[in-house]
Amino acid sequence: MSTPHGNSTAKITSQHGLFYDYLLNSQGREKAKQYLQANEQAIRNIEKIVQEENIECEFEKQDAYVFTNKKEELPKIQKEVEVVKSLGKQAEFVTKTELPIEVLGAIKFTNQAQFNPCKYAQGLVEAALKNKVSIFENTKVIDVKSKGKNYEIIAENGSTITAKYVVLASHYPIINIPGYYFLKMYQSLSYVIAVETQKANFKGMYINCEKPTLSFRTAGEDENRLLLIAGSDHKTGEKKDLSNSYQDLIKVAKQIDSSCKVKYQWCTEDCISLDKIPYIGEFSHLMPNVYVATGYKKWGITTSNVAANIIVDKILGKENPYEEVFTSTRLEPIKNHQEMGNLLKEVTKSLIIEKFKISEETIKKIPKENAKIIEMDGKKVGIYKDKTGNLFAIKPVCSHLGCELSWNNLEKTWDCPCHGSRFSYTGKSIYDPSIKDLEQIKLE
Repeated sequence: MSTPHGNSTAKITSQHGLFYDYLLNSQGREKAKQYLQANEQAIRNIEKIVQEENIECEFEKQDAYVFTNKKEELPKIQKEVEVVKSLGKQAEFVTKTELPIEVLGAIKFTNQAQFNPCKYAQGLVEAALKNKVSIFENTKVIDVKSKGKNYEIIAENGSTITAKYVVLASHYPIINIPGYYFLKMYQSLSYVIAVETQKANFKGMYINCEKPTLSFRTAGEDENRLLLIAGSDHKTGEKKDLSNSYQDLIKVAKQIDSSCKVKYQWCTEDCISLDKIPYIGEFSHLMPNVYVATGYKKWGITTSNVAANIIVDKILGKENPYEEVFTSTRLEPIKNHQEMGNLLKEVTKSLIIEKFKISEETIKKIPKENAKIIEMDGKKVGIYKDKTGNLFAIKPVCSHLGCELSWNNLEKTWDCPCHGSRFSYTGKSIYDPSIKDLEQIKLE
């Protein structure tokens, strides 16, 4: 089922989980305040754009909550309330909400918002065209090269664009060196269902603070209001059975309303930096006038506006009051030894291809609409069998940096556990940072 929401829950908020106590302890008061104020300003910016451009995108002011129904989590929420207040924003500890599930306690942020991101994006496109901005569709960029004082942007179809300034807002940066963002970031998959229910009339946006993560908001016009439930997140490429990812969310929906009907479902992938703070600003000291915006940690609707304003100010030579906390060339993420160790362990494990012997007869045992990595003639081959029995074989090595891929049995994709690239069962690149398709293998 396709999504009407552009693979996003589209919460416009400065409340990014229980994040400010972490920021205060890891970055200090000044940077924690910068992060908070930048995202609060972004909410106001988006509202202003909607109003000035007259964009019909279901923009609604909503309160945002991080909640728990576990007693042991309550002290964390109460601590977060104290920290947020100390940073200059009003926050409130509450025990009652409109969410139709049990809540023991929650932190409440007022004056947050939500909208339909597809309609908002269309409004931005129309505003850009009105201001004579050129937009190139179906032009996949595969490289950026220095050309004198400018840069040559090279597209897959052979066309090129020359520009003085370049912004890499490609979700995950497609350039590996310099920058080395593949050493400072990983990707996470999460799932969303939109259900039709009589109980989709509550106010507020909600996310819990414990695992597994669950996020709730409503969407749409009053007579067609839908309940959006998100969660089941995991690191991209994780070797696990994913077939129940949507079912787990449907169970939650059924607990709210046993007669609810699932109208849409989708999954999305998010970049997460090792220190949980986005990378916004200069891409690398070795590439002047090239900028990056990535690592939004599942809060890209608001943080992308922060990024746009920081990068515009840098291009215009203006000082931005919030840029310091997001500095993209910072080294702190690499100093996060625990996260860095986890990332390198996953990369190393995936780069070392284990040896195992499986006879060709095993191909016959691959279930329809599923895939396996097997060894044939001393080489590893990823084989997918469609519902009619046709086989599709690829070299199961990521075209980004050579990690061994794993099979996603829910989305029917080959996923990279190192940096989050994803490929269709035929080997076509569908998620960055990889920009090349997989090597296809002909079976005889």
